Amino acid sequence: MAEQDDAQKTEQPTDRRIRESREKGQVAVSQDVRTWGILVGAVIFAAFLAPILARQLTPILARILEISGTAAIEESAAPAAAAGMLGAVGWTLAPLLALVIVLAVAAGLGQSGFIWAPSRITMELGRLSPIKGFGRLFSLTAVVDFLKGLAKLAVVAVIGTTVALPLMSDVALMPAWPVIDGLERLHSLSIAIITATAAVMAVVALLDYAFQQHKHLRNLRMTRQEVRDEMKQSEGDPHVKAKIRRLRAERARQRMMAAVPKADVVVTNPTHYSVALAYVPAAMAAPKVVAKGVDTLARRIREVAEEAGVPVMENPPLARSLYASVEIDREIPTEHYQAVAEVIAFVMRQRTGGARP
Repeated sequence: MAEQDDAQKTEQPTDRRIRESREKGQVAVSQDVRTWGILVGAVIFAAFLAPILARQLTPILARILEISGTAAIEESAAPAAAAGMLGAVGWTLAPLLALVIVLAVAAGLGQSGFIWAPSRITMELGRLSPIKGFGRLFSLTAVVDFLKGLAKLAVVAVIGTTVALPLMSDVALMPAWPVIDGLERLHSLSIAIITATAAVMAVVALLDYAFQQHKHLRNLRMTRQEVRDEMKQSEGDPHVKAKIRRLRAERARQRMMAAVPKADVVVTNPTHYSVALAYVPAAMAAPKVVAKGVDTLARRIREVAEEAGVPVMENPPLARSLYASVEIDREIPTEHYQAVAEVIAFVMRQRTGGARP
């Protein structure tokens, strides 16, 4: 049944599906990216912080060695002395711990950004079941992840060994070197090995991050029915929306037809176009289109105008031009001023003469 459901999920996840998944804390995260961030921290530590910390720890260790065989420490004072030594070493190593924490957090935020998902911290009793835990431990996904981890470890080990072997040709001579020279050599060797490992992990992390993104989007895929249901929820039922549009169009048509009896003239094609114009010199800068229509609606506009005694004039070029270029309740553009002025003037003369055309 689950396989059938997966086969039906052929649609890419919508933005809403991805957003809801993120709100639940479900995002694509690669642990290899975090590992790479820690390795970068190790390179920074080895290259820059290690020499500084070595200089800080040297007097502390020297003092421990100096008094280890000569100083008498009372049993009651031993805990305080040990705590002091450990505190000094801890404060010295604190920058390393802080660096690791910062880079690990940055590697996580860099992948998914800050996410506030309280549902992720709630207790799920199902996860406490030993049987289910055992099943997850030996599931196909766990086995694949384990094999991937072994493959990554093997790649890193091979690359690290390839880089390290040429640099270790003189390691056998180090016991005869002065201590300082031996430590400096180990320092440079460790930097080279860690840097090579971090470079390899950068490639591994990039590939794994791309895979995790692909896997995450694949898990969020939707069926066509789910996409349709989501569209209904977010945008409304298409049938309801179509009905609303029809009602709005009908109301707009009714308001338009109610304005026809108040028009000053109706310009016609004469059969295909009708445009009703109104002009109140004291209130309008130019005549305004109060109604327009084609075919059946054009014929209805003419009928209403004739019933109301509004003049109907045939001017096909002007009727077609006004219908195409002027919206309802908009004043006519300047290029139509002269033609419309002639029509209005003719109507006014007819009215002054007491006759209707």
